[in-house]
Amino acid sequence: MKKIVASVVTALVTSLALSAAPAFAQQQQQADPAASAAAKELFDSMNYRSVLQGMMQQMSQGMAASMRAGAEASINNNPKFSADDKQKALAKMEAELPKAVSAMQSVLSDPTIVDDILNQTVPIYARNFSADELRQITAFYRTPVGAKMLTKMPQLMGEGMQVGQQIVARRVGPMMQKLQQEQK
Repeated sequence: MKKIVASVVTALVTSLALSAAPAFAQQQQQADPAASAAAKELFDSMNYRSVLQGMMQQMSQGMAASMRAGAEASINNNPKFSADDKQKALAKMEAELPKAVSAMQSVLSDPTIVDDILNQTVPIYARNFSADELRQITAFYRTPVGAKMLTKMPQLMGEGMQVGQQIVARRVGPMMQKLQQEQK
Protein backbone atom coordinates (compact mmCIF):
# COMPACT_ATOMS: atom_id res chain seq x y z
CA MET A 1 0.00 0.00 0.00
CA LYS A 2 2.83 2.40 0.81
CA LYS A 3 4.02 1.56 -2.68
CA ILE A 4 0.70 2.74 -4.16
CA VAL A 5 0.61 5.99 -2.18
CA ALA A 6 4.29 6.58 -2.93
CA SER A 7 3.73 5.95 -6.63
CA VAL A 8 0.85 8.43 -6.69
CA VAL A 9 2.97 11.06 -4.93
CA THR A 10 5.91 10.31 -7.22
CA ALA A 11 3.68 10.63 -10.29
CA LEU A 12 2.38 14.00 -9.11
CA VAL A 13 5.85 15.35 -8.36
CA THR A 14 7.32 13.93 -11.58
CA SER A 15 4.57 15.43 -13.73
CA LEU A 16 5.09 18.83 -12.11
CA ALA A 17 8.86 18.59 -12.60
CA LEU A 18 8.62 17.44 -16.20
CA SER A 19 6.14 20.14 -17.11
CA ALA A 20 8.48 22.72 -15.59
CA ALA A 21 11.69 21.47 -17.24
CA PRO A 22 11.30 23.28 -20.62
CA ALA A 23 10.42 26.56 -18.91
CA PHE A 24 13.37 26.22 -16.56
CA ALA A 25 15.73 25.65 -19.48
CA GLN A 26 14.41 28.77 -21.20
CA GLN A 27 14.79 30.69 -17.96
CA GLN A 28 18.54 30.42 -18.24
CA GLN A 29 18.41 33.02 -21.02
CA GLN A 30 18.92 36.58 -19.82
CA ALA A 31 15.94 38.92 -19.75
CA ASP A 32 15.93 42.66 -20.38
CA PRO A 33 16.48 44.42 -17.02
CA ALA A 34 13.76 47.00 -17.82
CA ALA A 35 11.31 44.21 -18.63
CA SER A 36 12.29 42.40 -15.42
CA ALA A 37 11.60 45.55 -13.40
CA ALA A 38 8.26 45.97 -15.20
CA ALA A 39 7.39 42.32 -14.49
CA LYS A 40 8.05 42.87 -10.79
CA GLU A 41 5.82 45.95 -10.91
CA LEU A 42 3.16 43.88 -12.65
CA PHE A 43 3.34 41.21 -9.96
CA ASP A 44 3.03 43.88 -7.28
CA SER A 45 -0.03 45.37 -8.99
CA MET A 46 -1.53 41.89 -9.30
CA ASN A 47 -0.82 41.11 -5.65
CA TYR A 48 0.69 38.01 -7.22
CA ARG A 49 2.17 36.83 -3.94
CA SER A 50 -1.34 36.50 -2.49
CA VAL A 51 -2.59 34.88 -5.69
CA LEU A 52 0.18 32.27 -5.49
CA GLN A 53 -0.49 31.69 -1.82
CA GLY A 54 -4.17 31.16 -2.67
CA MET A 55 -3.24 28.72 -5.41
CA MET A 56 -0.98 26.80 -3.03
CA GLN A 57 -3.81 26.64 -0.49
CA GLN A 58 -6.22 25.39 -3.17
CA MET A 59 -3.72 22.75 -4.27
CA SER A 60 -3.15 21.75 -0.67
CA GLN A 61 -6.87 21.45 0.00
CA GLY A 62 -7.42 19.32 -3.09
CA MET A 63 -4.36 17.16 -2.44
CA ALA A 64 -6.10 14.55 -0.29
CA ALA A 65 -8.91 14.00 -2.79
CA SER A 66 -6.51 13.84 -5.71
CA MET A 67 -4.14 11.40 -4.02
CA ARG A 68 -7.05 9.30 -2.74
CA ALA A 69 -8.61 9.13 -6.21
CA GLY A 70 -5.32 8.04 -7.78
CA ALA A 71 -4.67 5.38 -5.15
CA GLU A 72 -8.26 4.10 -5.28
CA ALA A 73 -8.12 3.85 -9.05
CA SER A 74 -4.85 1.95 -8.84
CA ILE A 75 -6.25 -0.48 -6.29
CA ASN A 76 -9.70 -0.94 -7.82
CA ASN A 77 -8.30 -1.51 -11.30
CA ASN A 78 -5.66 -4.01 -10.26
CA PRO A 79 -6.75 -7.29 -11.84
CA LYS A 80 -4.47 -9.24 -9.49
CA PHE A 81 -6.50 -8.14 -6.46
CA SER A 82 -9.53 -10.09 -5.30
CA ALA A 83 -12.44 -8.14 -3.83
CA ASP A 84 -11.04 -8.91 -0.35
CA ASP A 85 -7.53 -7.77 -1.39
CA LYS A 86 -9.00 -4.52 -2.73
CA GLN A 87 -10.90 -3.92 0.49
CA LYS A 88 -7.77 -4.50 2.59
CA ALA A 89 -5.64 -2.33 0.30
CA LEU A 90 -8.20 0.48 0.41
CA ALA A 91 -8.29 0.32 4.21
CA LYS A 92 -4.50 0.40 4.36
CA MET A 93 -4.40 3.30 1.91
CA GLU A 94 -6.86 5.25 4.06
CA ALA A 95 -4.62 4.67 7.07
CA GLU A 96 -1.44 5.77 5.28
CA LEU A 97 -2.86 8.57 3.15
CA PRO A 98 -2.99 11.24 5.89
CA LYS A 99 0.79 11.06 6.40
CA ALA A 100 1.48 11.37 2.66
CA VAL A 101 -1.03 14.22 2.31
CA SER A 102 0.49 15.99 5.30
CA ALA A 103 3.96 15.73 3.78
CA MET A 104 2.77 17.17 0.47
CA GLN A 105 0.82 19.92 2.24
CA SER A 106 3.89 20.94 4.21
CA VAL A 107 5.78 21.36 0.93
CA LEU A 108 2.96 23.50 -0.49
CA SER A 109 2.66 25.61 2.66
CA ASP A 110 6.37 26.42 2.89
CA PRO A 111 6.47 30.24 2.56
CA THR A 112 9.69 30.12 0.55
CA ILE A 113 7.94 28.26 -2.27
CA VAL A 114 6.10 31.46 -3.24
CA ASP A 115 9.35 33.46 -3.21
CA ASP A 116 11.03 30.87 -5.41
CA ILE A 117 8.14 30.86 -7.87
CA LEU A 118 8.08 34.66 -8.03
CA ASN A 119 11.84 34.92 -8.51
CA GLN A 120 11.81 32.39 -11.30
CA THR A 121 8.64 33.72 -12.97
CA VAL A 122 9.87 37.30 -13.42
CA PRO A 123 12.37 36.33 -16.17
CA ILE A 124 9.67 34.34 -18.00
CA TYR A 125 7.44 37.40 -18.24
CA ALA A 126 10.42 39.62 -19.07
CA ARG A 127 11.39 37.35 -21.98
CA ASN A 128 7.87 37.15 -23.37
CA PHE A 129 6.74 40.76 -22.98
CA SER A 130 8.48 44.06 -23.51
CA ALA A 131 8.74 46.52 -20.63
CA ASP A 132 6.04 48.65 -22.31
CA GLU A 133 3.68 45.67 -22.70
CA LEU A 134 4.17 44.75 -19.06
CA ARG A 135 3.34 48.34 -18.05
CA GLN A 136 0.13 48.14 -20.11
CA ILE A 137 -0.86 44.89 -18.40
CA THR A 138 -0.07 46.50 -15.04
CA ALA A 139 -2.34 49.42 -15.93
CA PHE A 140 -5.18 46.97 -16.68
CA TYR A 141 -4.84 45.28 -13.29
CA ARG A 142 -5.11 48.68 -11.65
CA THR A 143 -8.57 49.21 -13.21
CA PRO A 144 -11.76 48.03 -11.43
CA VAL A 145 -12.20 45.13 -13.88
CA GLY A 146 -8.55 44.13 -13.51
CA ALA A 147 -8.83 44.30 -9.73
CA LYS A 148 -11.97 42.13 -9.86
CA MET A 149 -10.14 39.62 -12.03
CA LEU A 150 -7.39 39.43 -9.44
CA THR A 151 -9.79 38.90 -6.54
CA LYS A 152 -11.60 36.13 -8.43
CA MET A 153 -8.43 34.42 -9.69
CA PRO A 154 -7.82 32.09 -6.70
CA GLN A 155 -11.46 30.96 -6.76
CA LEU A 156 -11.37 30.45 -10.52
CA MET A 157 -8.09 28.56 -10.30
CA GLY A 158 -9.44 26.40 -7.48
CA GLU A 159 -12.59 25.53 -9.37
CA GLY A 160 -10.59 24.87 -12.51
CA MET A 161 -8.24 22.59 -10.58
CA GLN A 162 -11.20 20.65 -9.18
CA VAL A 163 -12.55 20.13 -12.68
CA GLY A 164 -9.12 19.03 -13.86
CA GLN A 165 -8.69 16.63 -10.95
CA GLN A 166 -12.09 15.07 -11.62
CA ILE A 167 -11.31 14.60 -15.30
CA VAL A 168 -7.87 13.15 -14.57
CA ALA A 169 -9.24 10.85 -11.85
CA ARG A 170 -11.78 9.38 -14.30
CA ARG A 171 -8.99 8.61 -16.75
CA VAL A 172 -6.39 7.30 -14.31
CA GLY A 173 -8.29 4.07 -13.60
CA PRO A 174 -8.41 2.82 -17.19
CA MET A 175 -4.81 3.91 -17.74
CA MET A 176 -3.64 2.02 -14.64
CA GLN A 177 -5.62 -1.03 -15.71
CA LYS A 178 -3.99 -0.93 -19.15
CA LEU A 179 -0.52 -0.63 -17.63
CA GLN A 180 -1.17 -3.51 -15.26
CA GLN A 181 -2.41 -5.69 -18.12
CA GLU A 182 0.71 -4.87 -20.12
CA GLN A 183 2.86 -5.94 -17.17
CA LYS A 184 1.37 -9.44 -17.19
